[in-house]
Amino acid sequence: MHIEAISLTRHPLPVPATPRSAGLDLKATEYAAIPAGGRALIKTGIKLAIPDGFAGLICPRSGLALTHGVTVLNAPGVLDADYRGEVGVILANFGELPFIVEPGDRIAQLLIQPVVRAELIQVESLDDTERGEGGFGHTGIR
Repeated sequence: MHIEAISLTRHPLPVPATPRSAGLDLKATEYAAIPAGGRALIKTGIKLAIPDGFAGLICPRSGLALTHGVTVLNAPGVLDADYRGEVGVILANFGELPFIVEPGDRIAQLLIQPVVRAELIQVESLDDTERGEGGFGHTGIR
């Protein structure tokens, strides 16, 4: 699949880290210091034209989460097919130390996924299931 993209900087467009990587690595274009417990919008320097019927999902990088407690706050962030602005990543620092972002750092990954549009239909009741209304933790830990 080809997606039209514009680089707002002189940096190359995002690419997967390895041939079998699911996502494209998004890189920061600016310096940021995110304090412990803080968050920041980090620019990536790219604009995309995602085709109709698809969306871009901005997902965290597992290494940043494990090593530094840094993640994409609204994970996954959603890039709609009709959005044409610069891609930004909201990073949150749940770590104990400030987290420094340098230009060129890989901060998130972008997955392009098909979208199925649902149409909700008003009804009076829903069918019964074994789970029913069991919510968070209803199956226990073991």
